[in-house]
Amino acid sequence: MSKKAVVLVTRKLPVAVEARLERDYDARFNSEDKLYTSDELVRLAAGADAILPCHTEKLTAEVIERLPDSVRSICSFSVGFDHIDLNAAKARGITVTNTPDVLSDATAEIAMLLLLGAARRAYEGEQEIRLGSWGDWSPTYRLGVQVTGKRLGILGMGRVGQIMAKRARGFDMEIHYYNRSRLPTDLEAGAVYHEHLEQLLPQCDFLSIHCPATPETHHLMNAERIGLLPDGAILVNTARGAIVDDDALIAALCSGKLFAAGLDVFNNEPNIDPRYKALENIFMLPHIGSATRETRDAMGFRALDNLDAIVCGDAPLDRLV
Repeated sequence: MSKKAVVLVTRKLPVAVEARLERDYDARFNSEDKLYTSDELVRLAAGADAILPCHTEKLTAEVIERLPDSVRSICSFSVGFDHIDLNAAKARGITVTNTPDVLSDATAEIAMLLLLGAARRAYEGEQEIRLGSWGDWSPTYRLGVQVTGKRLGILGMGRVGQIMAKRARGFDMEIHYYNRSRLPTDLEAGAVYHEHLEQLLPQCDFLSIHCPATPETHHLMNAERIGLLPDGAILVNTARGAIVDDDALIAALCSGKLFAAGLDVFNNEPNIDPRYKALENIFMLPHIGSATRETRDAMGFRALDNLDAIVCGDAPLDRLV
């Protein structure tokens, strides 16, 4: 009987995923679901053939350089890979994979929830009920922004962006988008393509961010670009916090340039900029875009499909390097 590959699992995963890991591998589980420090991760990886991390583990160049020689693959439980230094992994000959496709529907659902919640002032209304401050009805009480028939701009028309567009069409929204390359006509489904982001932004009553976090997109939505949005626009972000400049977004929310924002992701999670917590015109969620039972199982199985392929000497489906 061949020896099972040793896998360091950095966070507690869904029951079905851990059951498959236990069956097929010599898995080192994180039963307490504690966030490992870099030193702990390197120490626990001793003798491991692979690491199965989440986006919470920062596999920087310095950390990857310190990993034991036994580690030959990193199969991330995430679609984003900004937490892994791909160049450092490539230099060490470490194969890196992610889990695309399987979380697109769930993330688009959260994006639509944030869009509706921000537009209709859901946070303020929910707080009034909980605090017992709900008063009499009035024609001007808690007026929000209607979603139906408005223009939705999508920044990054990949898997999630395309599903977001599909969901938004159910509200008769007019879809505009910016992407690194234009989609084929059948995938556009009538959406209006803008060759430059600066051309898209003035057309957005709502802007939903779905591009990856890369050095090129870091603080892409800065003060200058937020300023190109129409007055009273609403910004939604379910991609990565690093795409938005906190100072610029908070200033726009405070000044009234933006009517509201809906955020599921933040810079420096979970220690977000405290100024957000003082704002009423923001609808916030704690990075739960993929948090459905079905999606988290699918993410784990996708990560293990990649790991299975690597262990068998085959090419993994979702290889990044």
